Amino acid sequence: MSEQYSDNFTLQQQQAHERVNQYILSALDALPFSGLPLAATMKHGALLGGKRLRPFLTYTVGSMLGVNQDNLDVPAAAVECIHAYSLIHDDLPAMDDDDLRRGQPTCHIKFGEGNAVLAGDALQTLAFQLLSSGSMPDVSDKDRIAMLSELAYASGLAGMCGGQALDLDAEGKQIDLAALERIHQHKTGALIRAATRMGAYAAGDKGRQILPALDKYAESIGLAFQVQDDILDVIGDSEVTGKRQGADAEHEKSTYPSLLGLKAAQEKARELYYNALDALKTIEAQGYNTQILIALANFIIERKS
Repeated sequence: MSEQYSDNFTLQQQQAHERVNQYILSALDALPFSGLPLAATMKHGALLGGKRLRPFLTYTVGSMLGVNQDNLDVPAAAVECIHAYSLIHDDLPAMDDDDLRRGQPTCHIKFGEGNAVLAGDALQTLAFQLLSSGSMPDVSDKDRIAMLSELAYASGLAGMCGGQALDLDAEGKQIDLAALERIHQHKTGALIRAATRMGAYAAGDKGRQILPALDKYAESIGLAFQVQDDILDVIGDSEVTGKRQGADAEHEKSTYPSLLGLKAAQEKARELYYNALDALKTIEAQGYNTQILIALANFIIERKS
């Protein structure tokens, strides 16, 4: 990847990060009961760091298709609210029991379990409030409903929650590679796919035409993201990752390094990267510039946090 594209990727990533954070903050500030600890818990969970991968995908896909970013703030913020809620609940003692997220105390450590549960619930409902009534001036009702359906499907039993349930069921058990991939295709991949699809739906029929290729790209980078997460749990620096190193082994979780070995897991991430690039060739053939999506795939397997 050339230095020019690398610089452009970094700039666009920063702009998307700032834009979606500001939109989420405005949405949270507009809610009632701003003085309650619950409001502070929601802000802590939603706005305290993070890569904003999913909103970035929504902005990038929509922009690639010529959609004005004023139409993308709502789906970008909605998908990040779902992601934030999932992390808050994932950190709870009944789930992964983590006390550190992004280098800061997790929500239940800082605000108590009750507020953490409610914050996750409220961020989930905020996502659908935004999608149902937020301003998307050039998006048709048909495409707004498609976004609602997509995010709901990706968040529930058929998607992220189903993946979480599979993950919980697998703790302390020996599972094979196919079962591990099934977990992560739902737990991580479903929401990444939804983020790309919502960017496409914002462009209407033009976006729908490239959904098959986008799905292949999203599936590849979604799995690559999880493989790299597993690798970082083994070799990452806790001060850089913001999470305790070795937490997966502590919870007796099956991971790509534990099943394949570290070197083979790294090769798996590289293979998925090339699968993502192959998927983008179909989109490039239709005249779209995919350089930022290529750069994102590279970022996912090279990241240190």
